[in-house]
Amino acid sequence: MDSSSEEDILLTATAVCCHLITSKPKKKWTKEWLKKRYQLSHINLLNELSLEPSDWRNYLRMDEYTYFKLLELVTPYIVKQDTKMRQAVSPNERLTATLRFLASGMSYEELKFQTVISPQLLGVIIPETCKAILMVLKDYMKMPETEAEWRTIAKGFEERWQFPNCLGAIDGKHVRIVPPPGSIATYYNYKKFFSIVLMACANANYEIIWCEAGVNGRRSDGGAITETRFYKKLNNHDLNIPNKKEPQNSTKDLPFVFVADEAFKLTPDLMKPFGKNALTPERRVYNYRLSRARRVIENVFGIMTRRFRIFNTAINLSIQRIDLVVLTCCILHNFLRRSGSNYSDYELSDIDDSTSTVEDNIPVQGIIPLNVINGNVSNDAKFVREEYVQHFNGEGAVSWQNERAFI
Repeated sequence: MDSSSEEDILLTATAVCCHLITSKPKKKWTKEWLKKRYQLSHINLLNELSLEPSDWRNYLRMDEYTYFKLLELVTPYIVKQDTKMRQAVSPNERLTATLRFLASGMSYEELKFQTVISPQLLGVIIPETCKAILMVLKDYMKMPETEAEWRTIAKGFEERWQFPNCLGAIDGKHVRIVPPPGSIATYYNYKKFFSIVLMACANANYEIIWCEAGVNGRRSDGGAITETRFYKKLNNHDLNIPNKKEPQNSTKDLPFVFVADEAFKLTPDLMKPFGKNALTPERRVYNYRLSRARRVIENVFGIMTRRFRIFNTAINLSIQRIDLVVLTCCILHNFLRRSGSNYSDYELSDIDDSTSTVEDNIPVQGIIPLNVINGNVSNDAKFVREEYVQHFNGEGAVSWQNERAFI
């Protein structure tokens, strides 16, 4: 074979290879149906739901007026500019996708079919929108900073739940998660699932005044609070808690305290029930009176679990983003409580009737009871609790407490 023939063969082979390379179909940068977002998105469904207020409220967990109020607040922080390549996802679409994610507990892969937004983009949009919600609604969840603000909370507990000088009800909730790779043991809790712990404190009106999330579920439940900024400030006396104040219709003063369940350590600032083995008739009355105030925070968790179904799923995000999602639900809870949007149905609350008895009708699925903590208790803490026992069985007694305490 001469050199010219070899050259011809080489040129032909090169041409074939170039053809195969250039004829290979290019990978699409997006699916065709995702380009039809304005035609297929659930935004069109929402336009129809505006004619059915109850369906709108069920879909986004708020009424139309409240939704557009929130949209107006967050728009400056989530609006994006169109580019030559594509149109930006509007603030309306970003907010509805985020609210639907919280309300339904869907994964990004499932949510893409409703929103017509790719899972990858949802993974950017939803955290950004949650951060914007936390920013614009920050005033809806504020820890009291002055003695006057603490006294206002205490007045609410005394008037509504007949527990004097109560500064808030504290509890923890295990939020189910998909654990990060290589950290299974860290997040596996005593209830035999993976979780982080949400710690929160509520006022008498079912509003959260403080919450922190992110402590891994492996930690003892009563110990989770010790890692919070709140607990460190409480121990360092940095919360500006008022000094003793005489409660209504009383001739003696009682310390200002928080209330919690058996999971927490008894301290002079934190009251808990007596254990079953230490009960007397007087202590049963104390336990009942304390439980009326304490279960406010349990009801808050129950309301949020019912409204934001993401709490009914194992959240499959990074731990930092799970914290963000959980805190967003908490602040939205307060926003909706104050909005007058029928966020909390009538049957979701404890009800005081004309005889001052209480019916606890709230569903509390998803609220995980905490491990009991005993340990060493200071004499000061025991003394404060006995002061409350004496008050509830003396001048602070109410006519219906014995009947309810011994059921």
